[in-house]
Amino acid sequence: MSQFENVTAVKKANVYFDGKVTSRTVIFPDGTKKTLGIMLPGEYEFGTDSKEIMEILAGDLKVQLPGNEEWIIIQGEGEFTVPANAKFKLVINTVTDYCCSYIQK
Repeated sequence: MSQFENVTAVKKANVYFDGKVTSRTVIFPDGTKKTLGIMLPGEYEFGTDSKEIMEILAGDLKVQLPGNEEWIIIQGEGEFTVPANAKFKLVINTVTDYCCSYIQK
């Protein structure tokens, strides 16, 4: 899906790591949320409250999911899932465009 219909966009940005990672929240009619964002090159560690599905729309990065020693390499498009209440690491090599879906279950 390249666009979302009938949604509410929150004007205020979510800003992390001194502005190197930013996103905007999109709220769907059923109350579910996604964020659309950009990550600049760098190394980051994030924590989750809920399960997250990260869709990489464009970028060159490595992901280390919780409990794994190996890194997942994504060049171009890709996707990964992070469980609730977990931490994951990212190494971003080029500006990366992403969409994050929050799964409440």
